[in-house]
Amino acid sequence: MTERVVLAYSGGLDTSVAIPYLTERTGAEVVAVAVDVGQGGEDLGLIRERALACGAAVAEVVDAREEFARDFCLPALRANALYMDRYPLVSALSRPLIVKHLVAAARKHGGTIVSHGCTGKGNDQVRFEVGIGALAPELTVVAPARDYAWTRDKAIAYAEEAGLPIDVSHRSPYSIDQNLWGRAVETGFLEDIWTAPIEGVYAYTADPARPRQPDEVVITFEAGVPVAVDGARLGPYQVIMELNRRAGAAGVGRLDLVEDRLVGIKSREVYEAPGAIALITAHQELENVTVERDLARFKRGVDQRWAELVYDGLWFSPLKGALDAFIDDAQRFVTGEVRLVLHGGRAVVTGRRSDASLYDFGLATYDTGDIFDQSLARGFVELWGLPSRLAAARDRRFS
Repeated sequence: MTERVVLAYSGGLDTSVAIPYLTERTGAEVVAVAVDVGQGGEDLGLIRERALACGAAVAEVVDAREEFARDFCLPALRANALYMDRYPLVSALSRPLIVKHLVAAARKHGGTIVSHGCTGKGNDQVRFEVGIGALAPELTVVAPARDYAWTRDKAIAYAEEAGLPIDVSHRSPYSIDQNLWGRAVETGFLEDIWTAPIEGVYAYTADPARPRQPDEVVITFEAGVPVAVDGARLGPYQVIMELNRRAGAAGVGRLDLVEDRLVGIKSREVYEAPGAIALITAHQELENVTVERDLARFKRGVDQRWAELVYDGLWFSPLKGALDAFIDDAQRFVTGEVRLVLHGGRAVVTGRRSDASLYDFGLATYDTGDIFDQSLARGFVELWGLPSRLAAARDRRFS
């Protein structure tokens, strides 16, 4: 039986060239798998035809947009997942989903090798290979760009010599990865961290400085999941698409970040995540209203660790699973509505309401109707500060 390589296929130059190249290097047939995670661009049918034209024995295309929204973006939202407190895990979220479908294709088609187009400098090699190792440790992984020192110049020359049906004349000045949750741009002039991004870098967001009217939007959540926009019930994919459209039109979600890569280097990345940033902003505020103080404080640490695990390629790890269980329990009462104003590159909360609210007007008000018994505060302050006073007295004795 002929050995088979399952290739994570994007339809671009690098992975198209990888099809005949892998066949030559391994002697195996190539099964090309393209996964739609809302990245837009070419029709998946055309991508499938290109894979076959480049020599793939089998080419599969998977419409995973709904799955990505439901099973990957929503958990990130409930975890308020922002790596380094800013980056909403655009690329990191899609990799475990792609891994899941690569492993499924390997089992379906008898594949023994899985291949991806990542280099040895990035995070994605880790995300792919650690994920594959968790789901199917029997599979071998080959990465041509890393394992065979396969450069872009070599890929272009190979494509021209082999007469592959791909356009090698157009070369973007950037490396771009995008999906439903956002868009990541790097390399080119952006590698000079003093140089500002130009407007041409952006595609998901309008110029925040462009004059336009503010856009007011109300998002409804049930147990931490957004279920409606301005009262209209929508599924997860439709909610994110709608917020991408409206927040993007207001320039919301632009990020320019020097981030700490897992491999140990710092990298400058420009991100656009209009829907993600708007939804996380709303979700965090609803948690402020509905989650008890100590639980909220602890969850902030859990959220940070969750984001780090996903960024570091540990989606399928035991710790990530345990944190998922904690977050799920913490979301039980995160139900209600949040009003945002989208304008000038910002998503600003202007209202919140919930039947599960812990905000008590009678306790919070300073006006008539105040039910807070201020006579209790004096003793509370005395006891609360007692450990600090005792320590300060001890310090003075020994100073």
